Parts: sequence; C-alpha cells; structure tokens
Amino acid sequence: MGEDIVSQLGPLAQLAGVWEGSEGHDLSPSSDRKEAATPYRERMVFDPVGPVDNHEQCLFGLRYSTTAWRIGEDDPFHEELGYWLWDPAADQVMRCFMVPRGVMILAGGSVAADATSFELEADLGSTTFGICSNPFLDREFRTVRYELEISVRDGVLSYAEDLQMQMPSRADLFHHRDSNRLKKVSGAV
Repeated sequence: MGEDIVSQLGPLAQLAGVWEGSEGHDLSPSSDRKEAATPYRERMVFDPVGPVDNHEQCLFGLRYSTTAWRIGEDDPFHEELGYWLWDPAADQVMRCFMVPRGVMILAGGSVAADATSFELEADLGSTTFGICSNPFLDREFRTVRYELEISVRDGVLSYAEDLQMQMPSRADLFHHRDSNRLKKVSGAV
C-alpha cells in the first residue's frame, strides 16, 4: 500500500521516510521578549496516507511528526504533528500542522508535480491558508504570517521557515525563524 501511495505524492514523494539533522538554528523570543538563538537537532517522520477523497477532490499525503532537541539536551523543546497533502488536480501542496503550544497552521502553495523545492504560506484571517492560536498566544505573540521554503535534493532536506509575530512589547514584527538540513536515514515507512 505505502509504495502505491508514494507514487501518487507528486513533489512530496521524496519526503517519505525518516530524516535527521543537527544543523538546526532557531531564532525565537527569549523570556524577556527579546531574541534567543538556539542550535538544535531534529527528527522528522513522514508516513504515506491516502487517497483522501473530498467528493471530486482526491488528495494523497504524508502523516508527519517532528521533534527537536536543543544541542546537548535530552528533552525535546519542540514537537509538531500534522499532514502534508498533494492535490494533483490543482498542482497544490498543503501542510496542516499543530504545535502543542496551541497553534494550528494550514499553509499552501502552487507546486509543479516534479518540483524539488517550493514555498508555502499562510496568513492570519485567511479562510483557506490560515493561522489559529490560543487566546494567550493571540494576545502576546500573534502569528500574522507563516512562510516556508523547502528543498529536497540528493537525500538532503533543507528548510527555512518564518513565523511573523506581533508582540505588544515591539513596534515591528518579530520574525521567529527556524532552519535545518536533514539527511534521510530510512526510506518510506
């Protein structure tokens, strides 16, 4: 079943499997709401799912999980769960995920079926590719935009994401940025 689905994943096919990397860089708000830079290691797991039929729309995807640890620490500081989805009729990739701090994002973008790199985005208030946060985060760290650039070539997954936040203590947007380079450690699971 998994291999049949992988062949239907378009640009997401190359993600199927397990990835690990220790070149992560996280720039996030510190406890005093300034900036903190954190190096991290990360593990991503992508399991094929589908087909998912929404009447005329047929999606293929990957159930995924991400766990990140600060370099030198045993307990994770970040986790995500979600889905990466491919809509072949619309040439569209979607990433929907939840962070256990109380943030959910559905990001998307137009992507060619054979692309090895692409960009996704979401905006606060959008009814299609949008952002939803719990009341505290909406008040203190309101995410207004999400941007992701991803590239998968020769067994290396590279990404750069930018969570743009409004904070009452700042006049400008805070750019919470994460990036990493991961290597595939096993094929489709």
